[in-house]
Amino acid sequence: MKIEGAIFDMDGTLLDSMLIWRGVGEKYLRSRGCEPNEDINARTKTLSLEQSMQFFRDEYGIEDTEEIFIASTNKILADQYAIVKLKEGVLELLDEFKAAGVKMCVATVTPRPLVEVALKSTGIIDYFSKIFTCSEVGYGKDNAAIFEKALEELGTTKENTVIFEDALHAIKTAKDANFKVVGVYEATAPDDQGHIKELVDYYIQSFQGLPSKLTI
Repeated sequence: MKIEGAIFDMDGTLLDSMLIWRGVGEKYLRSRGCEPNEDINARTKTLSLEQSMQFFRDEYGIEDTEEIFIASTNKILADQYAIVKLKEGVLELLDEFKAAGVKMCVATVTPRPLVEVALKSTGIIDYFSKIFTCSEVGYGKDNAAIFEKALEELGTTKENTVIFEDALHAIKTAKDANFKVVGVYEATAPDDQGHIKELVDYYIQSFQGLPSKLTI
């Protein structure tokens, strides 16, 4: 397959940042005087911030507005995103894609202010023509809208576009929408890797060398 366009997830794909998100829901709930249940991380890990807010309303009776909730979580996360690191081999791959004329954008559940902090601090923001966030698109990654919007931005075909993604639920969504997907190994989700390998078109342990069937 010749790659003409690439859509990158951010957390767990470009960035070694998944641990940043662990405990955010717990910290937020405790800041509002609520003690979180033990399964809080498992029940919110696939949710967008907007979906998480609704979950907290339904399960814990939180009355914060969406704006207050997002501002609170952004405050918790901002300092960590300013020092986050790229996954191994990411910069080299982006350089290769840029040199080959591959069009690139980002599709992420993370709010834009945090995305911009992270991509600027790691020095890679200028590789991407556009950043798409679930909040702005209006759907989480249980819906393919963000991938379709990104594809439209790139102006490439599904046959020559790949999505780089580490999250199992997002991979399922992309495959159901007939996208080509490169599954990216993420150490914080070891139990998902077997299922991911079954679903994706290609699978990589790191960005140091793409599968031989992918060309640029």
